Amino acid sequence: MAFEKICTLDDIWEGDMASFETRDGTEILLVYPDGGSLKAFQNICPHQHFELIEGTLDDNVLTCRAHLWQFDANTGKGVNPDDCALAVYPTRIDGNDVFVDVEGIVPLASHT
Repeated sequence: MAFEKICTLDDIWEGDMASFETRDGTEILLVYPDGGSLKAFQNICPHQHFELIEGTLDDNVLTCRAHLWQFDANTGKGVNPDDCALAVYPTRIDGNDVFVDVEGIVPLASHT
């Protein structure tokens, strides 16, 4: 695994989301669900490739602004529709630093 530091905990608060780019240009979306743990997902909606950072996070549901596709902010699984998902990147916190590993993980696309 090739974890790389992408931010600190000061850059993202519980109940919020933020986008970052790794050294290799992978766009990731950090999501910190209320009462949950920090997660890293692909930042592109699998439907028609809109950036998810432009969407909303409400009641731990991430909604794409374009066509209102929704994802569980704790797992990345589709809520509406339920037959899709976001790629999840391993995340590690060391002190105040947030590390993500994108090696070998390809963003998912939907058949719809």
